[in-house]
Amino acid sequence: MPEPVVLVLDADPSPRLGRLTGRARVVRTRAAGLAARLPDADVLLVWDVTSDAVREAWPGGGPRPRWVHAASAGVDRLLCPELAASDTVLTNARGVFERPVAEYVAGLVLAFAKDLPTTLALQRERRWHHREGQQVAGSRAVVVGAGPVGREITRLLHGLGVQVALVGRSARRTIHGIEDLGPLAARADWVISAVPLTPSTYGMFDTRFFGLLQPSARFINVGRGASVVEADLVSALNRRWLAGAALDVFDDEPLGPDSPLWDVPGLLISPHLSGDTVGWRDRLGEQFVAMYELWAGGGPLPNVVDKHRGYVPSTDTSAKEEGTSPE
Repeated sequence: MPEPVVLVLDADPSPRLGRLTGRARVVRTRAAGLAARLPDADVLLVWDVTSDAVREAWPGGGPRPRWVHAASAGVDRLLCPELAASDTVLTNARGVFERPVAEYVAGLVLAFAKDLPTTLALQRERRWHHREGQQVAGSRAVVVGAGPVGREITRLLHGLGVQVALVGRSARRTIHGIEDLGPLAARADWVISAVPLTPSTYGMFDTRFFGLLQPSARFINVGRGASVVEADLVSALNRRWLAGAALDVFDDEPLGPDSPLWDVPGLLISPHLSGDTVGWRDRLGEQFVAMYELWAGGGPLPNVVDKHRGYVPSTDTSAKEEGTSPE
């Protein structure tokens, strides 16, 4: 029996897949060669998660891989109607990024509360200017998105003494439904988005939403850039509808030097790095190899994405819940 073909949509640096030697034939390709190689692949590893090549190449003719794995939490750049309708199993990198993202969010909350951006700016100016910071313990946060990232953020903020309301697609146990988001956000000191990109989350944070917030509130997005109407956020910050915001993800990445976002007062920008800690690529490669061993042995795969919802459903989600609001 021939070795299964593992096709890698590659990016630099390439994944370390040495453990697959003798168990699979690893073929690497860039975006331009993907369409021609797809029919011969049993498995597709999407290592270049910034590419739209899968969505563009998948509708072509010929067989398609039985399993596609995305080396990322989000799969919105892969999904197309043809992939969603196919029998191909789609998995993601759930389990790799949750804690780093949560730590990053906690760092932003502390940085805003203690006004560290101003402290750094004043140091560069050699100015001594005493100020008062905000106490984080006892403040209120709303975390939007009840998937593993949102839950880890909630756990970490609880450890800082923050009162956290977690909002998901529908109310269940300790999770609020999306219908509660407006009233909760109106009383929050921190609003944190960790939503996947789905039809109902696209542009959900807009002028109407920012108009609900307290003038002292801060908004943080570590979910998906397209969930925020960036022009509306800029307008809200300029009008001082909220005290500040931090974006780690953007509708168009990388953010160009001419983007007006760089100069918005009260906006902290980071280059989509909240989940990237030292060794993260190695962890992604190790995760894929472990999953390949399960697949090759006929076992069930973890992290299976519901291709119609666009994310891995939570285990506490009822099968009858079919909405596409935040998990």
